[in-house]
Amino acid sequence: MRDRIFYAICFGFIFGVLLRSFFFVNLYFSIFIGLLSFVLILFFTLISKDKWPARPPDWSGAGGGIAVSIFILAFSLGILRFHFTDVSAPNVFSARGGPASGWESNKVELTGIIIDEPDIRENNQRLTIELSRLNLDNKVEKTKILATVDFGEDFKYGDEVKFDGKLEKPENFITDQGKEFDYINYLRKNGIFYVINYANVEIISRDHGNKIKSTLFFIKNKFLGKMNLAISHPGSLLMGGLILGERSSFNSEMREKFINTGTIHIVALSGYNVTIVSEWIMKIFAFLPRTLSFGAGILGILLFVIMAGGQSTAVRAGVMASLALIARATGRNYDVARALLLAGVIMIALNPFLLRYDVSFQLSFIATVAIIFLVPRFEKHFLWVTPKFGLRDVVTVTFCAYIFVLPFILYKMGNLSLVALPANVLILPFIPLTMMLGFLTGFAGLVWYGFGVPLGYISYLFLHYELGVINFFSNLPFTSFSIPNFPLVITIAIYAYFIYKLFGRNIKDFFIERL
Repeated sequence: MRDRIFYAICFGFIFGVLLRSFFFVNLYFSIFIGLLSFVLILFFTLISKDKWPARPPDWSGAGGGIAVSIFILAFSLGILRFHFTDVSAPNVFSARGGPASGWESNKVELTGIIIDEPDIRENNQRLTIELSRLNLDNKVEKTKILATVDFGEDFKYGDEVKFDGKLEKPENFITDQGKEFDYINYLRKNGIFYVINYANVEIISRDHGNKIKSTLFFIKNKFLGKMNLAISHPGSLLMGGLILGERSSFNSEMREKFINTGTIHIVALSGYNVTIVSEWIMKIFAFLPRTLSFGAGILGILLFVIMAGGQSTAVRAGVMASLALIARATGRNYDVARALLLAGVIMIALNPFLLRYDVSFQLSFIATVAIIFLVPRFEKHFLWVTPKFGLRDVVTVTFCAYIFVLPFILYKMGNLSLVALPANVLILPFIPLTMMLGFLTGFAGLVWYGFGVPLGYISYLFLHYELGVINFFSNLPFTSFSIPNFPLVITIAIYAYFIYKLFGRNIKDFFIERL
């Protein structure tokens, strides 16, 4: 019965958030069904003649009524959680006179603090600035603005800046694959509601950020700097993308090659990337007692989170990777699956926009499910791969994760690569070792540059091979096709089939027991 209640709460909340993210649901209706479900819970608990839990739980009796009522209550709470997050956006336009006054077409001068690491792009850098005051009336606003600026100034997290430009609301745009990118909600999930393109920014003072976060960013930048010194360009760009998701400085040509060969997922910051590195670490320390080798894997995940600057994306990826590692190490897949579901619900409760608008969260969750449940079923098909150095495990994990995330990638990116399978088969087995070498190169460089050079050279050989495979396949004719509107219905149908194959027997047993 406890499992039934647990799943009713988790799935009810998730479905409530998901429904509200697609459709508007009347607030009062949500409150009404929530109160109604609460009354039903009281009825089945206190009044019903076979009240729960006075007698053994029965799906058709009070136990089932309790579960359904709790599901509806969690469903209404999910709707309400998204609703209150959705309407909480501060209206800077109204604060400054509103669009009717025409002020938004004029230059505005604002003051704020850079609350995240500068996002360095190919032609510019982007700063996430939280307003500390509005200069016209000194009205305090907790509003985040994304300011695009030229190179030249060394901006850092925690800088207080004064900036001016044309304040605008972001707009969606069409990608090179012909798919509309929901830029508005992509920014909104991070609490960003306004943009200023090519603002003039002046640093007023420094060191206004959180001390712990500032330290983590400092370590990350030192780590990347030492690694980049030891690994030549463009291999250093790929390595930064592999281990820390640093793909923002990729030029458009390189990004297009990754997309056309179906390998863009290897540079996404997700639990998948972290899991395969931590698995390699466990294999290296396999000569130690099981507890110590497992601890080494968890330590590797912790170091990854630190190296990524402790960003929320990295923390989420680290949580997913830890759960996948526990499942692989203990074999208690369904216990870990409950922990994964609970972790996902907590993350969604903290930020409801993650469920629909955060691709990194979605990729991490899907890939982690594949590692926990799909890998054990496919291991028998990879007996031909040598078990030395843990290569069989790594190949199985990478293959299963890629197959499981492929439908989602098609839906989100709208690109069908005809060479994705051979490209991934040739690249994926080497990715874990490449990532591990990247970490070792950076750490060795932090001690002394000379220590990092030999490791950097070895890393570059692997990176050169992987980039060579990507370049080879991307130059072949007809390597990919754009599918701007890969149907959501087909995506859902594919994952429904996956779920049926993975959990069909459990679902059948569940209903047979209650009929």
